[in-house]
Amino acid sequence: MACCPKSIIEDVLKKHDKITHVYFVACGGSYAGLYPAKYFLQSEAKDLIIGHYSSNEFCHATPKALGKDSIVITQSFSGTTPETVRAAGIAQEAGAASIAVTYDAESPLAKNGDHVVTYGTTKEPNDNGHAKALWLAVEILNQIEGYAHYDAFMASYEKYNEIVPVAKEKFAPTAKAWAEKYGEEKLIYVMGSGPNYGVTYSYAICLLQEMQWIHSSAIHSGEYFHGPFEITDKDVPFIMMMSTGRTRALDQRALDFLHRFGEKIMVLDNEEMGLNALDSNVAEFFNQIFTAALLDMFYMDLCEVRKHPRPTRRYMWKLKY
Repeated sequence: MACCPKSIIEDVLKKHDKITHVYFVACGGSYAGLYPAKYFLQSEAKDLIIGHYSSNEFCHATPKALGKDSIVITQSFSGTTPETVRAAGIAQEAGAASIAVTYDAESPLAKNGDHVVTYGTTKEPNDNGHAKALWLAVEILNQIEGYAHYDAFMASYEKYNEIVPVAKEKFAPTAKAWAEKYGEEKLIYVMGSGPNYGVTYSYAICLLQEMQWIHSSAIHSGEYFHGPFEITDKDVPFIMMMSTGRTRALDQRALDFLHRFGEKIMVLDNEEMGLNALDSNVAEFFNQIFTAALLDMFYMDLCEVRKHPRPTRRYMWKLKY
């Protein structure tokens, strides 16, 4: 049965004497969707050990620490991703608390979860996999170690629903202009860091490569100067995701270099878009959710400009692989 994150973690802690490890396991966009939760716990937890796995790697190279002292959070929108379903089953077999995050509470993934968190059933901006997994992570930390900014997070989780429509209205003309200007590009790099790196990755591999067949790569802003900056040129397009929070300096340094040697630069600045309306102690952890909501508008405009509808695939779901 699907429940809210708070009650789920309460139940887990009643059934498990001690939790020492938390693993986030998924594929593709769902793998990236778990990134804010992973980032939050790695940043804020003092004792918990955190892992973030692509599902099939988790299945083939299962960490030896996995056991009754572990929580494994898996995610798949459909709940049918074979590797993720199997990973959730492996978690159960090891005695770990298996939590499935999915749209379909009756899916195979849900059946391999001791608990289920559903998403995507309403139009609320925070009703998505990124946000629900993040809420789970906050509950884990608060109930195990304590989290000084728990109330601020929960208030911001609700306030987030208010700031997104305003940001979308502000960003809409920019998204459309980008699509019209760069819609025929054969390659677009995506760059970001810290709390925004998950969406940097998913935008490159899912929305550009998978859904639009545009060559792309996700570049970490901090890694940019250790190799990738050599491909910077006035003819090479970049999407720069400027986060709010501690790693913004990494993004700014990379952006400054892009402005020196590049021209085709698309900048999405979460501070300019209003993310700082959330409590300053927790706003950083909402970066990816906020960025994804806005960049999806650019993606939809790309679909229209390129006459390449969202469901278009040539391999995925078309053949055995």
